[in-house]
Amino acid sequence: MPIVDFLAPYFAFVNDPTAWVALLTLVVLEIVLGIDNLIFISILTNKLPKEQQIPARRLGIGAALVMRLVLLATISFIVQLTTPVFTLFGHGFSWRDLILIAGGLFLVWKATKEIHHTVDPSDHKDSMVGGTIQLSLAGAIFQILLLDLVFSVDSIITAVGMTDEIAIMYIAVIVAVAVMLMAATPLANFIAKNPTIVMLALGFLLMIGMTLIADGMGYHVPKGYIYAAMGFSALVEGLNMLARHRRARIEGREDRH
Repeated sequence: MPIVDFLAPYFAFVNDPTAWVALLTLVVLEIVLGIDNLIFISILTNKLPKEQQIPARRLGIGAALVMRLVLLATISFIVQLTTPVFTLFGHGFSWRDLILIAGGLFLVWKATKEIHHTVDPSDHKDSMVGGTIQLSLAGAIFQILLLDLVFSVDSIITAVGMTDEIAIMYIAVIVAVAVMLMAATPLANFIAKNPTIVMLALGFLLMIGMTLIADGMGYHVPKGYIYAAMGFSALVEGLNMLARHRRARIEGREDRH
């Protein structure tokens, strides 16, 4: 059978305008959902030696793409993850719920730990001989893969809820991950150059972790509320950065005079 004839049923949606709307909507949604993943990768890789940061980002985001594509290939299994496996306190917990809760707890722990080190950098509780342990490339990749799994499951289940066309899901996931790949280094550099952004980003991760836990417990928080809060906080921080920059310029002129 010619490859064109084999693929034809999967791309029958190209003649359907509503399918194009679904594709565009899903691409935007997947990109927005990828922001959480991207913030985590940026903060984590910035703790690596300079020469390892870009390879770690590429490996982490590449793994996210592979994980999403593999999950799409097992779509029937992924759909079953939403089926309750046991009931506790009147709520049926599915494998998806357990994955979200575990991922949320990990994010809360990681963000809290990083906030503690940022607030009190002199605290060396994680050191072995008085010096801070350097995060290894393997350790960073492992943590990125762990969160990739959580965000990938959520991403694919969202895609399944949006459309029945498997080709649309594949295209949306590939485009979203490509955007993540292009945005990873600029975002990481921006965070590294602006120390106050680190605390803001860690606050975002803490909020995202709590949202994942709430979602896994059956209390769904609309994503719009989360991203609206993140956008407002980023706007306020942007105004603070602008004010600091202008103040520094004025003080610089006064010093020259």
